[in-house]
Amino acid sequence: MQMHIDFIAEARRQSEICNACRYCEGYCSVFPALHRERAFSDGDITQLANLCHNCRGCYYACQYTAPHEFDLNLPQALANVRQDSWKAHAWPARFAHVFDRNGVAMTGLLVLGFGLIFALAQGMRPASGEGFYAYLSHGLMVAIFSPAFLLPLLTIAISLRGYWTTVGGGRLRWTDLRGAFALAGQMKNLKGGHGDGCNFEDEDRFSHARRHFHQAVLYGFLMCFAATSSGTVLHYVFGLEAPYSFVSIPKLLGVPGGILLCIGTAGLAWLKTKADPELGASGAWGGEMAFVLLLFSVSATGLALYAATGSGAVSWLLPLHLATVLTFFLLTPYSKMAHGFYRLAALTRENAKQRGDA
Repeated sequence: MQMHIDFIAEARRQSEICNACRYCEGYCSVFPALHRERAFSDGDITQLANLCHNCRGCYYACQYTAPHEFDLNLPQALANVRQDSWKAHAWPARFAHVFDRNGVAMTGLLVLGFGLIFALAQGMRPASGEGFYAYLSHGLMVAIFSPAFLLPLLTIAISLRGYWTTVGGGRLRWTDLRGAFALAGQMKNLKGGHGDGCNFEDEDRFSHARRHFHQAVLYGFLMCFAATSSGTVLHYVFGLEAPYSFVSIPKLLGVPGGILLCIGTAGLAWLKTKADPELGASGAWGGEMAFVLLLFSVSATGLALYAATGSGAVSWLLPLHLATVLTFFLLTPYSKMAHGFYRLAALTRENAKQRGDA
């Protein structure tokens, strides 16, 4: 808890200086929200932190960074608060702290462990079945992945409720939520204050690369989710069971979605190697990179599995793919994936404040 208070206090100190300076007015959603306040409560700082997209343009434009005595590094100050707010509101909280300390090792061990379990489960393969169901029964996959998908959503809902209370959120309005979805879909805050892009990977150059890679991840993930959902509808509503041909809704959504997801995650991992780690959350670089690579592995193994259909490679690709997917689901409330839900909540709250619902 003391660390949480220290992060809040430092972010408050820097925000007060920024509020007096106002040179970065209009850079992104953070600064209109910051300049609207006269004083900053803990909830205000938490809200600002989750509005921040860490584009870093304000840092490179700032005249008060080190070696100036003010020593401003607002991107890092807000990143520390943002990272800590996810842990503070995560439920159960103990898991969040374990992942924060051992995220890379935990991810690797879970993938290996689940992969071994799925490989052994093939010894109980059904007497009949087509495609993947020739290796693992449909009932077994449903029994494993249904709770693995629904329980993380429940924990995220509990976490977001705590966040909403902390930032003083009132009654949720559809218009505010719809506006937040529009901003998130456009990645507007990654365009920079004047639409030239952000400075994430290079202080002297504006770039839209990070926004484009984020969009590839977002829309690739949504397409993959839609592919799985459409397969569920075809199976249970229309009685059409997998495997599906390429000219089918699950494949027409899933294959392009997987490709987009691979491109987006690989691009974000590449950008992280070029960016200054001192402008992000302290000690979070490894865990964030592990999560990006996990999401890449989910999409890459899925595409490889589809390409290997009908070959002997399915027997080891299927356990590997299912292990990455299961690990991704279980770690979602405690990994960087949670930031999407908190960012959406922060944008929704900001829309309400702009409307005058303080």
